[in-house]
Amino acid sequence: MVASADRISLRAPHVFLAAEAAGEPASDAHGRTIGIVLKGYPRLSETFIAQELLALEQRGLSLALYSLRRPTDHAVHAVHAEIRAPVTYLPEYLHDGIRRVWRAWRTARRLPGYRAARRTFWRDLLRDRTRNRIRRFGQALVLASELPAAVTHLHAHFLHTPASVARYAAMLRGIGWSCSAHAKDIWTIPEWEKREKLATSQWTATCTAINANHLRQLSPSPERVHLVYHGIDPRRFPAGPQRVSAGADGRDPARPVRVLSVGRAVDKKGFDDLLNALARLPRDVHWRFEHIGDGPLLGALSRFARSLGIADRVHWRGPQTHTDVLAAYRDADIFVLPCRVSDDGDRDGLPNVLLEAQSQRVACISTTVSGVPELIIDKMTGVLVPPRAPAALADALSSLIGDPALRAELCAAGFARTTSQFSLDVGADRLAEHFIDSVAAR
Repeated sequence: MVASADRISLRAPHVFLAAEAAGEPASDAHGRTIGIVLKGYPRLSETFIAQELLALEQRGLSLALYSLRRPTDHAVHAVHAEIRAPVTYLPEYLHDGIRRVWRAWRTARRLPGYRAARRTFWRDLLRDRTRNRIRRFGQALVLASELPAAVTHLHAHFLHTPASVARYAAMLRGIGWSCSAHAKDIWTIPEWEKREKLATSQWTATCTAINANHLRQLSPSPERVHLVYHGIDPRRFPAGPQRVSAGADGRDPARPVRVLSVGRAVDKKGFDDLLNALARLPRDVHWRFEHIGDGPLLGALSRFARSLGIADRVHWRGPQTHTDVLAAYRDADIFVLPCRVSDDGDRDGLPNVLLEAQSQRVACISTTVSGVPELIIDKMTGVLVPPRAPAALADALSSLIGDPALRAELCAAGFARTTSQFSLDVGADRLAEHFIDSVAAR
């Protein structure tokens, strides 16, 4: 199904809720389907997953999606409507689907892998005595009991909850499983859990070299951990317009320099550091900041902007569709994402918004956190500053605001690096090969 417009309302649930009555998914030429376990689907903030799913389908793979949560966004991207795979929603809370869980247990206990999966679950529960752990096993029972025969391999997006469900379900059914590990899921779960999942998965893909090195150190088979960058899709992000050196320089109040950031309002994005840095700029420097995205900290950030006296220059646009985001990139002069490591260890991997911004020839400022330096070469393809350093960030902003020629140089170099070395097609080709090898091996 191809969307006729970029914005699709979820108030028409038939668009995605193929759900429990979906029936058998289509299979490839060999009668095999890959089951993809997702934390939530569809989600505006996980466009990179949707792009990857579509790319895999375009390479001839048959997919069936299994979501642990129902959608909460009021709109989705057009790419979601292009994905043909049916979606089944597992019970988010077991008590809300108690009959379904009961039926699943009655079926699953007869599966050959039930005893082994139950032992693994109890061992995990003794180390992680949480309701979430129990919910994971209940969802795995439903997944395993309802899984069509055509699904011969499971793949989880994220190493935490989705990987637990995929692992238990794969054990129950006696099939293989694999995982794509990203950011928070790697750095906020205990080492024992990472070791055991890496030991039982057929392979694991991750999106940054720093992630890959960390996981290889924990894996008994480091060669099964693969670095696969998400990459940029030139069909969805066609080359942005050429930037000229005669842009705004912050001196004319009628032409403020446009600063943009895109991302969920959560601690690891460091948006309070950005507001602090903007407030440090001289009052006679004219700029306007726009933020796109949702998140739990939006209200607090808005109040912080008011307390800094810059609220009149800040615009919180909330979540936007692909068309709106693309237009915002092309209107921006500078893109800023001040990533940092949160107190609980959560951090970004290689934020896709940086790839998107550079594909649109926007000069980027970010930090030296995680995989960002794998994309941005400081002073050559963008500017990097230390995390949690508003003063350094203010200096970088001041430098780029006042120097349109430098912005033009950086955005041209950033565009060349992103479009030549970070391609969605390269990553999708590698993933497709791994999936084909996995189902063939079974």
